Amino acid sequence: MKVEFSPRAIFLDMDGTILNHSNRVTIHTKEIIDQLRNRGLLVFIATGRSYDEIKGVVPDGFQVDGYITSNGMAGYIGEKTAFEHSLSKELVERIIEKARENKVYYELFPYGTDRITLKQDQSYVEAEINDPKPDDVGINEWLSRKQAIKEEIVWADHIVGDKYSKFYFFARTKDHINKWKNELNLLKKEIDFTTSISSLHNVEVMVANINKATGIKQILEKFNLTESEIMAIGDSDNDIPMLKFVHFSVAMKNAPEHIKDLADDVTEFTCDEDGVYQYLRKHFIL
Repeated sequence: MKVEFSPRAIFLDMDGTILNHSNRVTIHTKEIIDQLRNRGLLVFIATGRSYDEIKGVVPDGFQVDGYITSNGMAGYIGEKTAFEHSLSKELVERIIEKARENKVYYELFPYGTDRITLKQDQSYVEAEINDPKPDDVGINEWLSRKQAIKEEIVWADHIVGDKYSKFYFFARTKDHINKWKNELNLLKKEIDFTTSISSLHNVEVMVANINKATGIKQILEKFNLTESEIMAIGDSDNDIPMLKFVHFSVAMKNAPEHIKDLADDVTEFTCDEDGVYQYLRKHFIL
């Protein structure tokens, strides 16, 4: 399908979209983004990752016009904060208590500092990523958890910070994560919040009624744009609000069928084949 309009802005997911399954953005993707921006298009990242998680997976010199992070919880124009939403301390404490009861791997993301997991939970959290990797866990998610355990999580004596962008939860079995999702749904009856998933083995928690689409709306206001002027590319369930919101939506070839079904177009190549680079080059450069 030919892209039949000229967007003023493009929003790109990361994991499974511009990130390959080795958790890297290729130099080709960087170069195509540079070319589009040089032609006057605005390019934004819209990711479930926190802002601090991005730098380690992109090439040197990678630049975009802004970021929507933590599934819409925060937005940045350049490196300046455009907006932030925060989980309440009460909710954070309740969820950690419930996670401990259910022995669920968790990472809490305070703004402005490293992600944390409490020391008293370290043994069962680490046990969730003991080799061998379960066959149905994606290699990119498995490697990310390995790296988090080794280098990125601060094992804290107590909850630090007063503003929190999100919780990330993981389980090595679908039964375990599905039971945890049920627990979260029960807790929603007491304290309102939003959940989002990007794989069959994870779930994330954000402020109620926050998602990538709400983040895009806030960014559009800063640039005096409307949804009729934008397109987006994504691959998973946490991209659904974004793909439904924008004027023209594109799903990755590696996306599940239900994501492809709701999109206006599908890339010819997967994230491991530089699918975004190939798509943008075909429709906007050649």
